[in-house]
Amino acid sequence: MPDQTQTEAIRRAVQDRFAEQLDFTQALMRFASTRGKEHEVQQFVHDALEQRGYEMTRFEMDRAQIEAHEGGGKFSEEHSDAPIVIGTHVPTRVSGNSLILQSHTDVVPAGPADMWTSPPFEPRIDGDWLAGRGGADMKAGHAAMIFAMDALKAAGVSPAARVEIQSVVEEESTGNGALMTFLKGHTADAVLIPEPEEEMLVRANVGTLWFEIEVRGKPVHVREMGAGANAIDAAHRVVGALRGLEERWNAQRHDHRHFEDLDHPINLNIGKIEGGDWGSSVPAWCRIQCRIALYPGIRAADAAREIEACIAQFAEQDGYLRSAPPVVRFNGFFAEGYVQEPGSEAEAILERAHRAATGQPLQSFTTPGYLDCRVYRLYNDIPSLCYGPISENIHGFDERVSIASVQRITVAMALFIAEWCGVNKI
Repeated sequence: MPDQTQTEAIRRAVQDRFAEQLDFTQALMRFASTRGKEHEVQQFVHDALEQRGYEMTRFEMDRAQIEAHEGGGKFSEEHSDAPIVIGTHVPTRVSGNSLILQSHTDVVPAGPADMWTSPPFEPRIDGDWLAGRGGADMKAGHAAMIFAMDALKAAGVSPAARVEIQSVVEEESTGNGALMTFLKGHTADAVLIPEPEEEMLVRANVGTLWFEIEVRGKPVHVREMGAGANAIDAAHRVVGALRGLEERWNAQRHDHRHFEDLDHPINLNIGKIEGGDWGSSVPAWCRIQCRIALYPGIRAADAAREIEACIAQFAEQDGYLRSAPPVVRFNGFFAEGYVQEPGSEAEAILERAHRAATGQPLQSFTTPGYLDCRVYRLYNDIPSLCYGPISENIHGFDERVSIASVQRITVAMALFIAEWCGVNKI
C-alpha cells in the first residue's frame, strides 16, 4: 500500500480533478453508442488516450478467429464493426505487476424516450445521481479508470509496470470485444473492470446464451381459425416448455458453489417477439429472441444442445409442431460463466485500496448477469477483478450512478494501481 503521504496525495489528485472527470463522463454519455454505433465514442476515447501520451493500438474484430474459439459469440447482421481501442502505459523502469483496465462503450437501447424523466442521452445531475443511458453501465467506470491513471501522474508518480487501458464494444451482445483482445495476444498479470457492482467484488458470474426460435404456422382467414395454425400461439407454447427448462436449471443451484443461496440464478428472458403479417390473418410466422443464463463450469455448447433437445422433445408432443418443428438459432452470447477464487494477491491489494478509499471492508457477491471478466479469467487465466460504483436502474429507465461512489472507487482504483504495479517517481 502507498504510504500515508502518497495515499493522501493520490486522494487529493482525484478530488482536484473530479469535476473534469464528471464532465468527461457526461461527454461519453452523450454518444448514443448502441450496438453498431460505437465508432464515434471509440474515436473520442482514442483521442483522449493519445493526448495523454499512451502508446495507441486499434484493431477490428476478426470474425474467423472469434468463430473458431469456443467462447466466441455468434455473429449476426447486427454485430458491431467498431474497432477495439487500447492505450498502453509503458514504464521507464519495470518493477511491478502489469495490469489491464477494461471498459466497454456499447450501451443497451434506451426504449421509449417519453418513459424517461429526461432525454436518455442528455446526462442529468440530480443531487448525488448522474442519470442517463450508459452512465452507470459503464461510462462512469470508463472515465474512472482513465482518471485514476491521471491522478497518479498528478501525484507525481507513474505505474512501474505496463498498464493497458482497453476500450471494447460488443459487451452487451456477445462479449466478442474482450475476446478479441485475448486473441490479439493482449494480456497482463491481472485485470480490473469497473462495472457498476455496488462497491463490491464479483466472486462468481453466470454464462449467457442468446438464441432465436422461429415457428411457422398455417395462415387462413380468422373466420376459419380452426383450419389454420397460429404461429404466435405455437411460439407461446414453446416458451412454456423453456420455462420448464429454466425451472429445472434453477433447481440445480445447490450443486453450484456461490449460487446455492440465490433464489433464482438462472433467468430466461423473452426479450423480443415479432410475427404475423395481418391482423385478420392467422399468423404464418413468429420469431422470439431469448436470453438464458448458465452456471460456471457448464459449457455453452452443452447448454445449447440441452435447449435444442428441450424444444425438439416438446415439439414431438405438440399436435401441430410435430409436423412443423421450430428452428433454433444461436445469435449472440455463447459465453460460459466464471468464478474468481479468493486468495489472490490482486484481491488482497484491492481490499486494502477499497478500505483506504471507503473506510469499509471489501465485500464480494455473486451476480446472475454477464461480465467481460469471463474472458480474462477463463482464457487469459489471470485474476479478474470486477469492482465499480453504486448504481440504479441499469438497462432500465432513468439509469443512474452515484457521483460520490464514483469518486470513491476512482480513489480505490488509483491506490490499487499504485500498489499492484508499483510506482516510479516522475
